[in-house]
Amino acid sequence: MTPKEFFEFAKKNNANMIDLKFVDLLGTWQHCSYPVDTWDEKTFEEGVGFDGSSIRGWQGIHMSDMLAVPDPDTTVIDPFFKEPTVSVIANIVDPITKADYSRDPRHVTRKGATYLKETGIADTCYIGPEPEFFIFDEVRYEQNQHTGMYRIDSVEGAWNTARFEEPNLGYKPSFKGGYFPVSPTDTYHDLRGEMVYAMMKIGIRIEAHHHEVATAGQAEIDMVFAPLLKMCDGLMLFKYIEDMV
Repeated sequence: MTPKEFFEFAKKNNANMIDLKFVDLLGTWQHCSYPVDTWDEKTFEEGVGFDGSSIRGWQGIHMSDMLAVPDPDTTVIDPFFKEPTVSVIANIVDPITKADYSRDPRHVTRKGATYLKETGIADTCYIGPEPEFFIFDEVRYEQNQHTGMYRIDSVEGAWNTARFEEPNLGYKPSFKGGYFPVSPTDTYHDLRGEMVYAMMKIGIRIEAHHHEVATAGQAEIDMVFAPLLKMCDGLMLFKYIEDMV
């Protein structure tokens, strides 16, 4: 997608806002939103400024200015914002040298793919992850000078067979007994399906989804393989959708 096509896409989808996302050193997505009319095609060359010292593991406060340069090929409509919003992922650039920032995970990913090609190890690197995660009903934790604790709970938890529910019908996957059971034991089929539909709507290709081995709501959603950078961007969108749904 070209910058011109980006603005045509925004207009076609009645989007008046842009949500710019980038990944920090620890793999957390950061974002900032802008009215569409504050950007033009030059924004895709010049980028937008932000405070790099406020991002974990990046710049010191004495050299905090950084640029986020949007990549129009990552454009999608955000599935969750109330107002139609175009989402785009950025590369991080030094504002003085215009060089790619060494701690930008997208830059590291591109370097890895280039290394494989230049060394003759591979022409293309395809990645097909099978992300697994838990769906909990409650997560509590505390860590301070005099206390350390954590507690998780799930309606599916094998430890809840005797819990008072209205009613408790006993459909709880046993420890290591959660692989592939149908509903009602698979409590979260519809929730996983909602995640998958949201992913497919923005172009993420999904192969399958199912309950995983563990009790307490372990899930797996398999992604169709894709080139390295495209998959890394897709996996960030995957986790975003998974958390939001």
